[in-house]
Amino acid sequence: MIHVIDLHFLDIPQAIAVFVVETSEGPVLIESGPYSTFKNLQKGLQSKGFAVADVRHVFLTHIHFDHAGAAWALAAQGAKVYVHPFGAKHMAHPEKLVASARRIYQENMDRLWGAMEPIAPQQLVEVAHEEEFTVGNTTFKAWHTPGHAVHHIAWQVEGNLFTGDVAGVSINHGMVEPPCPPPDIQVEDWQKSIQLMRKISPKTLYLTHFGPVEEKDVALHLEALEKNLLDWADWIRMKLDKQESPEEIEPEFKRYVTNQLKASGASDMLIRQYEAANPPSMSVTGLIRYWQKKE
Repeated sequence: MIHVIDLHFLDIPQAIAVFVVETSEGPVLIESGPYSTFKNLQKGLQSKGFAVADVRHVFLTHIHFDHAGAAWALAAQGAKVYVHPFGAKHMAHPEKLVASARRIYQENMDRLWGAMEPIAPQQLVEVAHEEEFTVGNTTFKAWHTPGHAVHHIAWQVEGNLFTGDVAGVSINHGMVEPPCPPPDIQVEDWQKSIQLMRKISPKTLYLTHFGPVEEKDVALHLEALEKNLLDWADWIRMKLDKQESPEEIEPEFKRYVTNQLKASGASDMLIRQYEAANPPSMSVTGLIRYWQKKE
């Protein structure tokens, strides 16, 4: 059985999820969420009949704070944390990661994400592409899926694929957005990862932002993701070609995305949920860096 726990990030529903997979050896978490929502994670686990101490395995899709920020607190209670080899060193020594994030978020850092502490190396498991791990009666298969981040993994459990950010953001079956934060957005790699997901052909996608995409919608979801990824990248390229500055591009891009959401039928509340899950300002920075690296 799979449970979706809404972490109510910033007191906003359906912005960040974690997933509980019930196995014959107890609950397994996919994602940890940020430490700022750890109390909500505790409450969510309790509502399913579990305590934090029952969680002995945490499978991360990648190390961004909204997905992995609370992993250290679970490790502190004995859990093993499974992560891409490129991300493991940052989980063991998060000082540079935290400093980099603090430069971006400044005084909002603690409010948004909370603390991030080191995880003992013996509790970190570096995961290879297509490696499988069995917990009780359940097998978890790792698919390296770069594009959103070089250290990204999609986790397959039978016909379910837990996609982190590589399958995009879609809240309440709304527009499929490609989250494009710095530092390592790579459009071509992302397209290859989308093609890999098509090849895997899962029955259900589980999006961290937010929730399940059922089998009948998977193909259209991935098609919309790729279309919007290329659209956003091309839009930023056009603005750079016009010699516009990042300061000029950012508010224009926010209006562009808001208009896309409105055109898709999104309410003001749904737009607020999307902005919490995937701030447009982050995608501006990530896509500008992507094009700068290609020059």
